Amino acid sequence: MLLLAVDTATPAVTVALHDGVSVLAAESQVDARRHGELLLPAVDRVFAEAGLALGAVTDLVVGVGPGPYTGLRVGLVTAAAFGSTLGVPVHGLCTLDGLAYAAGLDEPFVVATDARRKEVYWARYADSRTRLTEPAVDRPADIAAELAGLPVVGAGGVLYPEAFPDARTPEHQSAAALASLAAERLAAGRLAAGDAEGFLPALPLYLRRPDAQVPKNYKVVTPK
Repeated sequence: MLLLAVDTATPAVTVALHDGVSVLAAESQVDARRHGELLLPAVDRVFAEAGLALGAVTDLVVGVGPGPYTGLRVGLVTAAAFGSTLGVPVHGLCTLDGLAYAAGLDEPFVVATDARRKEVYWARYADSRTRLTEPAVDRPADIAAELAGLPVVGAGGVLYPEAFPDARTPEHQSAAALASLAAERLAAGRLAAGDAEGFLPALPLYLRRPDAQVPKNYKVVTPK
C-alpha cells in the first residue's frame, strides 16, 4: 500500500504519504488563502522526501470537510484528478475525524473548526476513532451549554474560549493523522460508504451555501 492523503478543508494545506504501517513523509502549511498555490508543491515535496513517485500510489484519501467552499474544493479536485489519472480509488474522510484521531483522546470530546461568519463546524466523539454525531455548523454561543464540560479539539476552541474553555490540541488538521486513520480502516476492510467506521464519498461536505451569490436583477448584456 502507498496511500496519498490530502486535506484543504481548513486553513491547513496538508499532505502525507503512508505505506500501511507508518507515515513516510508529511507536510502542512497554514494559509487560509493559498490552498491552490500550496497543495501541488507540497505533494511534490513529500514524494521527494520519501524517495517515491506518484505512480506508486495505490490509494488516495481526501478530507471532505466540512469546510469553506473555495479551500475545500482544491483538495477534492486534486484527489479526483490523481485518482482518475492513476486509476486508483479515492476515499473520503470527514476532516473532523482526522483532527479527532490526532487528538488521541479516550474520553468524550468535541472537534470544532473555524467556519467563519462567527460559526464553527463541529461534531461530538466518544473517543478518537468514534464519532457520535453528524457534522454541524453553529454559533459557539448557541451550543456552549450543550457541550459544557467537554474538551474541544481544533481551532474552534482557540477562537472562542468563552464558549469552549477546555481547548485541546491539535489546532489544525494533519494529513498524517488522516492517512493513519485511513490505513487502519483499509486494513480492517472498512470500505463501504454506509459503514459508520468506513469511508465517505469523495464529495464536498459544505453544510451551508457558499458566500458567493449570483446578483439578483442583474442586467443581461449578451445577445439573446
